[in-house]
Amino acid sequence: MSNPESFIDEVSEEVRRDRLYGAFRKYGWIAGLLVVLIVGGAAYNEWQKAQARADAQGFGDALYAALEMTEIESRLIALEDVRAPDGAEPLSALIYATEVQARSTEEAVAALQALAAVPDTPAVYVDLARLRMVMIGGDVLTTAERSAALDTLIQGSGPFRLLALEQRALIEAETGQRDAAIETLQRILGAAGATEGMRTRVLQLIVALGGDVAQG
Repeated sequence: MSNPESFIDEVSEEVRRDRLYGAFRKYGWIAGLLVVLIVGGAAYNEWQKAQARADAQGFGDALYAALEMTEIESRLIALEDVRAPDGAEPLSALIYATEVQARSTEEAVAALQALAAVPDTPAVYVDLARLRMVMIGGDVLTTAERSAALDTLIQGSGPFRLLALEQRALIEAETGQRDAAIETLQRILGAAGATEGMRTRVLQLIVALGGDVAQG
């Protein structure tokens, strides 16, 4: 290779090197920022996890302290003051509804209805609120209202379907629909998810209604 060619190669190499250094000076902060964001993001995620654990523990401690109070009014005031972390609001509402029933069934039913009406509440809490509402609301809700609440639980294969069927049978029995109640109870006996305790209750109800236990 001739000297002029070597000189041209050296100059070209210097130009490329200068351009590279220039690019680093101009855009290198982006790489540095990415590193900071990645490291900072990992630290923030860990902080979030620790904060979530602390919030959950504080929530549990506050609930326990409130429920330990002997006076119902003091318990309710303390429960109203409990700050539920994100996602735990339905649980807090269910606990409050359970406690307020000692003061007023009407208030308990209203609290459960309010919970079920909150947008974006997870289905399991809505279903549980509806089931609880039916179970305690015999003197507050009409038969039609209780049956309508059960309809949504019985459809599909939700976790409270069989309990809802059991409540449906009780409503049918109390309204004089003996045959319908026995048929509903038989549906529970034939369900794969029925527990031993539930089967025992159902069999006792069938006997009490004068049905044939052998059919179960």
